[in-house]
Amino acid sequence: MAQAIDASKDRPGDPRNQEVVFPAGRDPQNSNLETPVNSSGLVKWFINNLPAYRPGITDMRRGLEVGMAHGYWVLGPFTKLGPLRDTDVANIAGLISTLGMVAIMTATMALYAASNPPQPVATTTTGGQVPSTFKSPESWNNYISGFLIGGVGGAVFAYFVLTNIAIIKNVFGGLFS
Repeated sequence: MAQAIDASKDRPGDPRNQEVVFPAGRDPQNSNLETPVNSSGLVKWFINNLPAYRPGITDMRRGLEVGMAHGYWVLGPFTKLGPLRDTDVANIAGLISTLGMVAIMTATMALYAASNPPQPVATTTTGGQVPSTFKSPESWNNYISGFLIGGVGGAVFAYFVLTNIAIIKNVFGGLFS
């Protein structure tokens, strides 16, 4: 094994000797690096389709989508892992905790937006696209308002699904059997 590794050092055509990490745009003064992960087509596609980077949507909708996802998924851990998980009020306790968490996240985003954060920078992964959402205080406020509405809506929807899961199974039971 050691001989094979030593032998590969003498051959520039050996795939183990190829460089895979480069400065972005091959500019050595650029501190952003292109790696096989962040410059791959799949990763670029995934990142650029997230609500924060997707082109053509409003600031409010960006916040609404991010808030809905957070409100919906945060309810589960609070309900199933919280201190009231074995009681009859586990679902409502999880909903109240989730609403509190969404309010805290909204407040922290508002504080961050008020601190005059740096402008977003185009990276290798975002493909040079920088959304205008995070460039002005008005855009930040629209994003934060959408986040709050989406977070509350996502949490309430998840609570509705969780408390009515038996009814939902009965209605759609034929589809899953």
